[in-house]
Amino acid sequence: MFNNILMAFDGSTHAQKAARLAADLARQYQAALCVVHTYDPVPDYLGEPYLQEVISRRTEAADRVMEQAQALLGELPKVETEVLEGPAAEVILRVAQVRHVDLIVMGTRGLGQLSGLLLGSQSQKVVTHAQCPVLLVR
Repeated sequence: MFNNILMAFDGSTHAQKAARLAADLARQYQAALCVVHTYDPVPDYLGEPYLQEVISRRTEAADRVMEQAQALLGELPKVETEVLEGPAAEVILRVAQVRHVDLIVMGTRGLGQLSGLLLGSQSQKVVTHAQCPVLLVR
């Protein structure tokens, strides 16, 4: 049923629950799992050396988030990770399209600046525009 699963992960409580569920689904269906983490674009106007400092901090933080995701997932036969710059919903939808995923798994609320009222704004955008089923976890 599911051959390619995409999981969006930002380290939030909802994302941690989504990671456990995505791992279980990947095991059950023997599916490939792609874990995606995004970070906000770094403004160009910072200039040197501040630009490189901000980029370094963001990539280090992203590495820590991905380590957390790997720890939650446990051993899986087919796991790939991607850390990408850009608005979360846009990145998730683009990766889902490029990788031809069968299912997107993500938390309902993340660590964004505004959590959203009913659903997080990023998860709402993904549900609205995804070409495949989306499983939201809270």
